[in-house]
Amino acid sequence: MKIYKVKSGIVVEQGEKFYLLKGEDWDGFLNDNDLLKTIGNKINTSNQIDNAATYIDNELQAPVQNQEIWASGVTYYNSKMGREEESKEAGGSSFYSRVYVADRPELFFKATAYRTVGSGGMVRKRADSTWDVPEPELTLVITSSGKIIGYTIGNDMSSRSIEGENPLYLPQAKTYDGCAAVGPCILITDEPLSKSTQIRLNIFRNGTEVFSGQIGIDQIKRKFEDLVRYLYMECSFPYGSLLMTGTGIVPSTDFNLTSGDEVHIAIDGIGTLVNTVA
Repeated sequence: MKIYKVKSGIVVEQGEKFYLLKGEDWDGFLNDNDLLKTIGNKINTSNQIDNAATYIDNELQAPVQNQEIWASGVTYYNSKMGREEESKEAGGSSFYSRVYVADRPELFFKATAYRTVGSGGMVRKRADSTWDVPEPELTLVITSSGKIIGYTIGNDMSSRSIEGENPLYLPQAKTYDGCAAVGPCILITDEPLSKSTQIRLNIFRNGTEVFSGQIGIDQIKRKFEDLVRYLYMECSFPYGSLLMTGTGIVPSTDFNLTSGDEVHIAIDGIGTLVNTVA
């Protein structure tokens, strides 16, 4: 079952049927440990939508409101190698190899809804950055009590030039206006995702593909429950949270995003997040 945040409420997709739930408060609706059951009850008394694809395209918003968006780092071996490479001249590469094997994960604040766009929105590069990449990430949707109720797609836009200059510059490399995209929907499920789930990244420039990559979530080193446990250990989230789980698709050092690039991130069972670089 999938849910879409739209201007007039929430659209539920179940099988090939779509239902509009009007007047729902996103924060209260999402922060429900029994959301799957709740949605099932609500659609029993809701009308189906005709021309759902057009309706969603016209009204789609990022599936976040007062939830904080956080992110996990160095959860894939490819990420470890990429971070070591970008920071080796600054002497910071050993930090990434250490966190990869440590019990405590790397967690950092990413964005609020204000700095986030949905599918179809414009993501940004920092004006003071010279090397920028998208980071495609499976993103957990978590209630205030710490229960994972669903999954969405995240784009953790990153300045590799700033992060590589000094690991202490990570907040500036990661958090700025237009630094994140999530969507297009949330897959609501009580079951863990299949280990065969694939993440795909395709980047187009003037209609031509300039980068493609793919990786399975079975390559994530850490358990999702452990990431959530550390995130919630000393932080409360009254509206729940979204947690990006890291990237395993790391473009080579000769790739750099340019304005106008179109970024497509697809995850099996969820959909495709599409954004243009401003």
